[in-house]
Amino acid sequence: MSGLLYLSPTPTFWRIVKRRSTEEFESLPYICKLLNAYFWIYYGIIEPNSLLVATVNMFGAIVEIIFLIIFLLLAPSRMKARTAILVAILDVGFPAAAVLLTQFLLHGEMRIAVAGLLCVIFSMIAYASPLSAMKTVVTTKSVEYMPFLLSFIFFLNGGVWTAYALLAKDLFVGIPNGTGFFLGTAQLILYAMYWKPKPSRQVLDNLEDQQQYEPLNPAAGSGIRSLEEATVATNGK
Repeated sequence: MSGLLYLSPTPTFWRIVKRRSTEEFESLPYICKLLNAYFWIYYGIIEPNSLLVATVNMFGAIVEIIFLIIFLLLAPSRMKARTAILVAILDVGFPAAAVLLTQFLLHGEMRIAVAGLLCVIFSMIAYASPLSAMKTVVTTKSVEYMPFLLSFIFFLNGGVWTAYALLAKDLFVGIPNGTGFFLGTAQLILYAMYWKPKPSRQVLDNLEDQQQYEPLNPAAGSGIRSLEEATVATNGK
């Protein structure tokens, strides 16, 4: 589920690459997911028997870095500058300082506990980051810039990990993933409220054909038909 969550924005970035524009998409969700991946990598390295936690988040970090590079290359200048500043602060400066301080100032179980707490905090931030996309949906009354696949995977991932947390009675896993499950549900509700079916290609072609052959001025069309009728009548005589 975590791997699918990291890969779920792929259709969005394929669209960005094809159109050579980030349009109204926000970079904040991907910045927060990269930050979250960093802390889970660190936690997986220092926590015994947590190699899978580290490896899946290493994969996720690589994916998010690729997404952010695409975003920085194709975003408008203002969005590009804003994204670059956020990446420098949230994905470079802050995690480096936090990991170094935790590594050299804390030891043993305390180090693991603090790393786990950081993971919980930034998992919640990563789950909450699509709030900006939800705001865009409500403002524009369109789900065009809130991809369904990403919302659905958020919902599934939060639900699976919440179920695990309830069975294992693990509060640290339950809090961020319960939040993610709630926000994923809210996104799906918004999608149901504002989704509008796109007209099929055949319908669009028919409309274009109708516009092409239909006279711009109905009165002119009537005049043409009258002239044709008069010509026929004259020839008949």
